Amino acid sequence: MNSADIAITSSQPAATGADAHVRSVPGNVTWGLIPANAPPVLRIASGQTVRIDTVSQQGITAGIDPVEFFGAAGIDPDRVLDDVKQIYRHVKREPGAGGHVLTGPIYIDDAHPGDMLEVRILDVEFRIDYGVNNSGPGLGAAPELLPDVARNIIRLDLERGVAKFSPQIELPLAPFMGIMAVAPPLAQAPANTRPPGAFGGNMDLKMLTRGSTLYLPVFHEGAQFFTGDGHGLQGDGEINGTAIEISLTPTLQFIVHRGAGRDMKWPRAEDRDHHYVMGMDTDLDEAAHLAILESVAFLQARAGLSAADAYALTSLAVDFRIGEAVNHVKMVYGAIPKRLLPRST
Repeated sequence: MNSADIAITSSQPAATGADAHVRSVPGNVTWGLIPANAPPVLRIASGQTVRIDTVSQQGITAGIDPVEFFGAAGIDPDRVLDDVKQIYRHVKREPGAGGHVLTGPIYIDDAHPGDMLEVRILDVEFRIDYGVNNSGPGLGAAPELLPDVARNIIRLDLERGVAKFSPQIELPLAPFMGIMAVAPPLAQAPANTRPPGAFGGNMDLKMLTRGSTLYLPVFHEGAQFFTGDGHGLQGDGEINGTAIEISLTPTLQFIVHRGAGRDMKWPRAEDRDHHYVMGMDTDLDEAAHLAILESVAFLQARAGLSAADAYALTSLAVDFRIGEAVNHVKMVYGAIPKRLLPRST
């Protein structure tokens, strides 16, 4: 076996205090598909914390060597991650698979079907100081707009926390993982990485930055968690088809809630000020409709409201936004202010 095909995972505590560190090397990644019941790259217990290297698909999906891809934009070969070079050379992408490279699966031994997996985002680190925004004919939410491929290599000033979009425009960085997922139900596995679903996946929810939490229903033993598609910055909708696509290292804590996923139709999330409910469908109106139903149900359960009052409060105080406007399946989320709820929730 080629050494590049051997999964490399350290169970030693990382410098950040994590219980383990998973590297994004061949053997630890999947390209374009989210499988079910694949061999684990790591097994942990509920409550443990893992630092997870990921690589961006940008630079390896163009059909040329990533050193050549980034070199055309003035990036020196030694600034291209070795992980990216090895994945391009040694990992196979199945025909029709999505473009994303995901690290995983991580098995949480206490997780069983019907449970809920809580994923706490403790940190999100940049691995490099440049990212990619790509678009072109047939891409994004306005696919007719561009006649030619538009590729933009964007430099980052990590000390100042900004992306240098142009000499006149700087944008504040807000890194998050575009894809966080558990293994999908067997009927959907292996799932293409492009459309999101009840299992999570390519949600592109920009609120999932450091300090936020994601909740996913569990469909298989061990939950089987994957992550990838790092974003340095993104607006709601990801409307030209990409964000600032970049390789990141999140530090995540995994907590299993027994039986709490049985009634979950979609992922949920929260940060300091809001709970986030979601709806997904190929039709944007239906995605919004499903997110509204999730908001009403959430407020009924958490605030003890009737359906009529929860519907009214949703209309008065919950903002609905398009989280994902591309990738076939649309995602609409509702931001529910925590101030609306009893303090204990």
